[in-house]
Amino acid sequence: MDRQRTLLQMTQKMSAAIASEDWKTLAAINTLMVATLPQLVAQGPLSAAERAALSALHQMHNEAVRRCNLATDALGRKLQEMQANKEGWLAYALDSEHADTGIQA
Repeated sequence: MDRQRTLLQMTQKMSAAIASEDWKTLAAINTLMVATLPQLVAQGPLSAAERAALSALHQMHNEAVRRCNLATDALGRKLQEMQANKEGWLAYALDSEHADTGIQA
């Protein structure tokens, strides 16, 4: 197994998943990293090029974590906003139902 190529491929796939906000693929790559990295290290000392590729993967992983955290925060804010507006939505839905059916609640 070409360790440098494997590390660079994981980095590229992670970069593409980050760019497209493909959280499912990011999770799969993370799982792949957990399985693959110990195997790569077990093959012996890394060359300078392999260490550079591992460093690039590490930096990309940090970016993935940062982006996941940002997306989680944004989703949390959206859920809070939806919860805060829940009563208004219910009133709107009831009013719309009344208008559609002509039946008063």
